[in-house]
Amino acid sequence: MSKIFSLSEAGSIAIHSMILIAQSDKKLNVQSIAERTQSSRHHIAKVMQRLVKEGFLKSNRGPRGGFSLNRPPEEINFLDIYESIEGKIKITDCPMENAVCPFESCIFENVIQDLTGEFIEYLKGRNISQFL
Repeated sequence: MSKIFSLSEAGSIAIHSMILIAQSDKKLNVQSIAERTQSSRHHIAKVMQRLVKEGFLKSNRGPRGGFSLNRPPEEINFLDIYESIEGKIKITDCPMENAVCPFESCIFENVIQDLTGEFIEYLKGRNISQFL
């Protein structure tokens, strides 16, 4: 089945994990996040490593280790999380990224630009504290 829009698994894991960590009264480890999100431990570990490196999370090793937020939840928006994993979202003029259009005007009438812009605004307008 075809999808018009698809959120990457890593981006989705990052946002969901950040909310789970913020909601928890104790540190969460990779295993507990993997179980809650039904994702691969390996993939969770890679995403968590990136979020630590980007300064969103603190990580502690050991039996009582796990992840905790490194910033207040109201200061962490979904766009920052998503772009830390996937890179800056780029609004392109052409959905096919062609330098020259074979038509006089875009047959998609800039719908891709509009949807991308709306998605960016949606992510900017959501922060972790809204889900606590």
